[in-house]
Amino acid sequence: MNTDDIAGFFARRQDLDPEAYLELDFAFECAGDPREAAAHLASEQSTAQWRRVGFDEDFRPRFAAKVVELDATPRENFSVPVDGVSATDVHHVRVTLAHPHGNFGPRLPNLLSAVCGEGVFFVPKIPLIRLLDIRFPASFLEAFAGPRFGIAGLRDLLRAYDRPIFFGVIKPNIGLPAEPFAEIGYQAMAGGLDIAKDDEMLADAPWCPLGERAALLGEAARKASEETGEPKIYLANITDEVDRLIPLHDLAVARGAGAVLVNAMPVGLSAVRMLRAHASVPLIAHFPFVASFARLPWYGIHSRVPTRLQRLAGFDAVIMPGFGPRMMTPEAEVQDCIRACLEPMGDILPSLPVPGGSDSAATLERVFAKVGGVDFGFVPGRGVFGHPMGPTAGAKSLRQAWDAIAAGVPVAERAAKHPELAAALAAFGG
Repeated sequence: MNTDDIAGFFARRQDLDPEAYLELDFAFECAGDPREAAAHLASEQSTAQWRRVGFDEDFRPRFAAKVVELDATPRENFSVPVDGVSATDVHHVRVTLAHPHGNFGPRLPNLLSAVCGEGVFFVPKIPLIRLLDIRFPASFLEAFAGPRFGIAGLRDLLRAYDRPIFFGVIKPNIGLPAEPFAEIGYQAMAGGLDIAKDDEMLADAPWCPLGERAALLGEAARKASEETGEPKIYLANITDEVDRLIPLHDLAVARGAGAVLVNAMPVGLSAVRMLRAHASVPLIAHFPFVASFARLPWYGIHSRVPTRLQRLAGFDAVIMPGFGPRMMTPEAEVQDCIRACLEPMGDILPSLPVPGGSDSAATLERVFAKVGGVDFGFVPGRGVFGHPMGPTAGAKSLRQAWDAIAAGVPVAERAAKHPELAAALAAFGG
């Protein structure tokens, strides 16, 4: 690119129609001129070659992504060794692009192909790049339905207000036949879980078929609800081939599931959007595959981007890597993902954020403090189903810990009068 070519991919934000563009924040490391690298980044994800040979035309004004912010800092070398790119004149760059969404329309596969496809990760002299965030104008959001229930709808279904919503991952997650699987799910719901869920790896398995499992867990939820006076939900995992999502949703719901779980990225966000248009119960997202492109700070995609997109596709709750060393996710990134579920997004309802990873009654107080409010889901597995006194006691320990937090009493102090909580603190720390 020459100087004039580069200038064609830069613009002042105030000169652009904000409704015609979505904004993308990137961090990258490049060799050579940062402005030229940023122009290549804008070009490769939009127009690429912007005119035909021998024609007096320029497609950049309408179709090109435009650099609207750029900050570059020299570095001695790349953050990690890179083959094939000379480490000379290296810069770390933060850049915001305005990308005309008319290029791809309100279609999630086309959006992803543009903003995190070949045109982003194969830009000349940018070997390290990470998509940090994405922001949508109202004109783009209006084409999406978003969550059907959202946080308020989930709370109404469960009659669970002014507190976290308590999920529990039934364990052992793989291998149990439907009958004992349902029995321990019932025990946990009777003890205080709002939602007993399949593990994200438990499919429509021959030793535990979804139809049989949903019938037994649906009955368990009804029984626990009658006994406790609180609504209960069985959350069935229907992750499968795309053409099976709607049939499995219908089967699970007909047999007794009150919500369905889908592994969003393996199935695909477009498939989720299709399911959202059909589903009659809340949709809950799980995060397999996200870490494979989100873990490294200098490459890939920040996990708040798929979090925003899962909300856009229609998930009522988004299970995400949570706080603490188990999930190897920086605390600030977890909080970014929580905000992506909750912050204003046009008319799209908020999704319930569910940060998880080795949680129990011993971690509830810390998670509540980090989230900064009650609008979150809490999703132990072993912390309920590995409780030394059994799943009923494990679920009771969660409610006892929350009662202490709500009353402003130290959880350890409340444990002195509640053996279930005391056993949880002893077993899981705190």
